[in-house]
Amino acid sequence: MTDLIVRSSPFDGKAEVLIEGLVAEYDGRYGANSRPGGARSEILRYPAEVFAPPLGDFLLLRRGDETIAGGAFMSHDDETTELKRIWTRDDLRRQGLARQIVLALEEAAAELGYTRAYLTTGFRQPEATSLYLSLGYRPLFDTTVDPTLYRSLPFEKHIGAKAGTAGSRAIYPPAASLEEATARVAIVKAEQEARIAARLATHRAATAQVAAA
Repeated sequence: MTDLIVRSSPFDGKAEVLIEGLVAEYDGRYGANSRPGGARSEILRYPAEVFAPPLGDFLLLRRGDETIAGGAFMSHDDETTELKRIWTRDDLRRQGLARQIVLALEEAAAELGYTRAYLTTGFRQPEATSLYLSLGYRPLFDTTVDPTLYRSLPFEKHIGAKAGTAGSRAIYPPAASLEEATARVAIVKAEQEARIAARLATHRAATAQVAAA
């Protein structure tokens, strides 16, 4: 049976298995109380528009009538997009499906003009860290330090017109403790969310202006 990558949305019924799989994974690894509302509130915090062209995209890997993997990206600015929601069904891991999804996301982002992919993974997901390193992502953290002192591990990679260009963003220093790292991650996420919201507001205003013309 041929696998097919299709465009979707976090609120599409075909994506439900991905959302539920991510909720179970994150709550299982980090605890349902590790963030307000658990993983579900984090995963569904953004409107579907941020995961749709021209700002982003949401891709599913389908095998027949089943969703077996997927992922998404959303815009930080004209250059940078953030990869999110990367997931593979539990019983189909270690078969290259996550790699296939990440490469498809990079390609889709490059088609929209993005030249830098940014992503984060959690400190209790070493297999994800290994995947991104194998795909040429540059860690923006000290890999020799206990990852709990970062909590959220950021990576970058140039794509599209800048593919192969070395990254130059500064490496984040480690925090003094997990608690300090958690507080710092909250600040970074708030700053990123503000940028994403601003991008969405600009897009909505432009769309409304075109519609009114």
